[in-house]
Amino acid sequence: MQVERRSDLSSTCGHMTGVDFSGLEDAPTQILGANIVEHQGKVPAYCSVAGYVAPQIGFEIKLPVSNWNGKYVQLGCGGWCGSISGDGCDDALIKNYACMATDGGHHSADDLKWAYNDIGAIIDYAYRATHVGLLAGRAIVGRFYDSEPSRSYLVGCSGGGRDGLLSAQRFPADFDGIVAGAPAINVTGGVMRLLWGARVIRDQRGTLILSPRDLQTLHTAAINYCDADDGLKDGVIGDPNTCTFDPSMLLCRSGRVQDCLSQKQVDAAKKVYAGPMTSTGAKLYPSGTSFGAEFSVYKAGEWDNDFEHWGSDLFRYMGFYPQPGPGWSMADFNFNRDYERLGMMESLLTATNPDLRKYKERGGRMILYHGWADYLQDGNNTIDYYETVTKTMGGLHETQDFFRLFMLPGVDHCEGGVGADLIDYLSYLDAWVEKGQAPDMMLAVHIKGDVAAEHHADRLFPVDDAKIEFTRPVYPHPKQARYSGFGDPSKAESFRAVVPALSH
Repeated sequence: MQVERRSDLSSTCGHMTGVDFSGLEDAPTQILGANIVEHQGKVPAYCSVAGYVAPQIGFEIKLPVSNWNGKYVQLGCGGWCGSISGDGCDDALIKNYACMATDGGHHSADDLKWAYNDIGAIIDYAYRATHVGLLAGRAIVGRFYDSEPSRSYLVGCSGGGRDGLLSAQRFPADFDGIVAGAPAINVTGGVMRLLWGARVIRDQRGTLILSPRDLQTLHTAAINYCDADDGLKDGVIGDPNTCTFDPSMLLCRSGRVQDCLSQKQVDAAKKVYAGPMTSTGAKLYPSGTSFGAEFSVYKAGEWDNDFEHWGSDLFRYMGFYPQPGPGWSMADFNFNRDYERLGMMESLLTATNPDLRKYKERGGRMILYHGWADYLQDGNNTIDYYETVTKTMGGLHETQDFFRLFMLPGVDHCEGGVGADLIDYLSYLDAWVEKGQAPDMMLAVHIKGDVAAEHHADRLFPVDDAKIEFTRPVYPHPKQARYSGFGDPSKAESFRAVVPALSH
């Protein structure tokens, strides 16, 4: 349904700077500017309204100047936030939604110095920015169109996926529907997992035990061993949890000196897959690295690059309380005791509460997804959360009638990878909320030669058929897609749903 109450919304846009939202309950808001952005490509013209919620949560809301569908989308804030997503609203605007993004309450260049000794800023980042952003967004939409939005949705991935889970857990009345992708469910724990991988691939002197070439050997062997478990040998592991690959299979022995690993390397690889633990073997995190995602360890192991920067920043400025500050380094982390010190900040950041009864009772619907080849957040942690929710809610049926998880084979963090990673989540969510059409299957697309960040325009819906390399169906967990044995393997219709069992 298209909703437009005012005849000249372009003129209305210019007047938004004079509207006083300072009395907005729980979210005193100031408008800083408003201007018309003309139609470009698939994206229609819109009114861009910039402002902040006191004291410092910056936002931009984009309001279609024609054919508004009466609904509102808010973007979850990825990573450490610090800036407002520029093109994240494009898909929503094409579908005629009003769309907002916030900066999480601070400005930064992917660093966390803003959090140092500032508990208010951390609370804004943890959950307040999403909540008050909604309050401001709905008020601005109501004033601009002279009509409140009929539905409010939250769509986000990584840190934005965490926003989605936290909203359902802490503010169940906020959103009618949520898309939560690759969520950073446990922020400090997730970084601890990456630190573990980076540390166990080195010896005590810091020399690599598993080099990038060794990890490639490990990765190739895991793919070759498990690739056909979904009925098709296509370079993608359908479900790593059905794979019984053992790094010991690569042990160098008489007659085998190429593409093999020493016993020391095999032991390191097993630690990578097992995940962080104490020196006595106590497990500190639900998962390690999944088969097929071995290069997550290499990325984390580049100590002088991004991981050392933002991983160290997390513990220096936010992970511990009180924060140790700039003198702390990743080498200081002690797996025998420091994990016990993370609970103070995780009480603000964590999104692990499995009791979603209030969200369900209010009619909320949620789509959760995660890529199996995710280098940053391991998919098994998301499965662990979902299965805990299932037990809490009384079973799979009682959970899937409002909340469904989809695991994506071969997909990297949020997007990219060798698998089919592009899904029109917003349309599936809207159909579930508005029409009661639960997503029993979603169509996933892989764009030809796709490097996700470099093909933004090609990844907007509707996708040009000529740019599609292959499609796959994805099914609600625990179901997975399996090739039927006949038909074009590049077409989703050649696959069927199965519940995986352990292979080999």
